[in-house]
Amino acid sequence: MTAAKLEIIADHGSTPHIEVRNLTVGYGSFVVMRDVNFAVRRGEIFIIMGGSGSGKSTLLRALVGLLEPLAGEVFYNGVNFTTASAEERQRMLRRFGITYQGGALWSSMTLAENVGLPLAEFTNLSPAEIREVAQLKLAMVGLRGFEDFYPAQLSGGMQKRAGIARAIALDPEVLFFDEPSAGLDPITSRLLDDLILELRASLGATVVVVTHELASIFAIGDNSVLLDAESRTPIAYGNPVQLRDHSADPRVRRFLTRGESQAASVQEHG
Repeated sequence: MTAAKLEIIADHGSTPHIEVRNLTVGYGSFVVMRDVNFAVRRGEIFIIMGGSGSGKSTLLRALVGLLEPLAGEVFYNGVNFTTASAEERQRMLRRFGITYQGGALWSSMTLAENVGLPLAEFTNLSPAEIREVAQLKLAMVGLRGFEDFYPAQLSGGMQKRAGIARAIALDPEVLFFDEPSAGLDPITSRLLDDLILELRASLGATVVVVTHELASIFAIGDNSVLLDAESRTPIAYGNPVQLRDHSADPRVRRFLTRGESQAASVQEHG
């Protein structure tokens, strides 16, 4: 379910939106994850999943250029991001939207000011136009009327939504989420899953989500890679529901059937 599956994924479209080839990531001589290969089709929600310490966030950092891989390459629309010049990489990065676990909002700025930051840096919009776009993006994530609130005045779930509003300020082609449900109650987490699906539909974006939460994995995932901390390699690729129901690898079934009563209640994309 490795090479053959990857061929099927690549053959569904001409050029994958994202392609990872023989990637090894780590710090210095310490390898966190090696031999990572996968392709993400345009408009797909792709899940990077695995247990604690499996290297999910480290892999994400390599995908967005925050960590240089020890080996291998990452391509976007067929363009080599890993070997791109600094100027070309910056152009590519402007098509990304990235959200972090804690929201990473500036505490001294209002939500409108936070969302307006990338607009002020990368566009020629006037302050009034930036405010208007920030209001629109906040409305898209359910925060209409909260433009002049500060992050400390919001709940954890609302801070996550504000972080997403900032991430979509420049209408990105690719959205990256690092553990979006971390620290949230099940209801808030499910609302965030619904928001991710809505944004994929409205923006037409490709979405990459790092998570270990089964409910989210089965609710939004079109395709996935499962990282294994013990072997430091990927051990499965494919649709999460199909992996859960049909994988012959006991490690895969064990990961995807944790808390099975909860997982069973979440229908695929339901």
